[in-house]
Amino acid sequence: MKRQNGFTLIELVVVIVILGILAVTAAPKFLNLQDDARASSLQGLKGAIDGAAGITYGKAAIKGVESVSTAATTFDGIEIVYGYPTATSAGIGAAMTGFSDWDSITSPAPEVGTLVLTYKGNIDTGCSVTYIQATDSTAASTSVAMTGNGCKPSSATDVKPQ
Repeated sequence: MKRQNGFTLIELVVVIVILGILAVTAAPKFLNLQDDARASSLQGLKGAIDGAAGITYGKAAIKGVESVSTAATTFDGIEIVYGYPTATSAGIGAAMTGFSDWDSITSPAPEVGTLVLTYKGNIDTGCSVTYIQATDSTAASTSVAMTGNGCKPSSATDVKPQ
């Protein structure tokens, strides 16, 4: 009696069908990776801005210049107001590394003392990070907008909006 080696055609078809089913169920998870990456990048940018602003304020407080209210004050090469970086490239842009990797959104024009940043080539304010410089009564603040096209995370638990 001859011994048979290999697979039958039916076995191969069953394996291909099973792989097809697995591919169809797993594909949607991997198709949205670009949006998830953009949403995570925005959260990273927010963290970088918050860290740079906090460090700048700490240094300004040590030197005793945290209460200076004019935007023309420069400390350690960073333009500050009330100890925090201003919402300009000479302020928060000088305080953090990687600022040139992001584009500022100028239309619609943000309020005075506000800087809106997004990834290169994007013009959607719904997919951006907003930095608001300090005033006499409030500290500098940063918020993330992830409602625009191209930056919606795949699930609400992946990235929590601020």
